Amino acid sequence: MTPDHFRTLARYNRWANGRLYAACGEVGQTELAVSRPSYFGSILATLNHGLVGDRLWMGRFQGAPRTDIVSLGQILHPDFEGLAAERAELDHALVAYFDDLRGDLNRVFSYRTMEGQATQSLLGWAMMHMFNHATHHRGQVHDMLSSTNVEPPALDLIYFLREG
Repeated sequence: MTPDHFRTLARYNRWANGRLYAACGEVGQTELAVSRPSYFGSILATLNHGLVGDRLWMGRFQGAPRTDIVSLGQILHPDFEGLAAERAELDHALVAYFDDLRGDLNRVFSYRTMEGQATQSLLGWAMMHMFNHATHHRGQVHDMLSSTNVEPPALDLIYFLREG
C-alpha cells in the first residue's frame, strides 16, 4: 500500500458516492426512508451510516476523534439534501487529506473504538478498512435501489479507472 494507492481510492470513493447519490436523488425522500430488509433498515439510514463511518475514521486519522457520534446507526441527516451536501463536502475533504498523505503506512496507528476501548492497527490497513467499509455499504444501497423505479448505477472500480 502506498499513498498513491489511497489517493486513487479517495477519488474512486468520491466518484462512486456521486453516482450513487445522484441515483438516490431520483428516488425521492419518502422512498429513501421506506423500511427495507437491510441491516440499517432503509436507503437513507444506510447512507447515514456510511457518513458516520467516514466521519469516525477521518477524525481518528486526523487525531481529532469525533465525540458527536454516539451510535453507528445515528441519523445525522433525516433529509436527503442535507445528507448529500455533507457527503459531497466530506468526499472533497477525503481527497484533499489523501492528496497530502505522507509517511509510513506500515506504522502502528492507535485509536479508540466506539465503546472507548484502546486498540491499534497498521495505519494502511485502517485506511483500507475505511474504503472497504464504504464499498460494502454502497453495495447495500445499490441492492435496495433495485427495488425502486430507479436503475442502480455501475459503481465498479474498474469503470472509474477506465474513465481516467
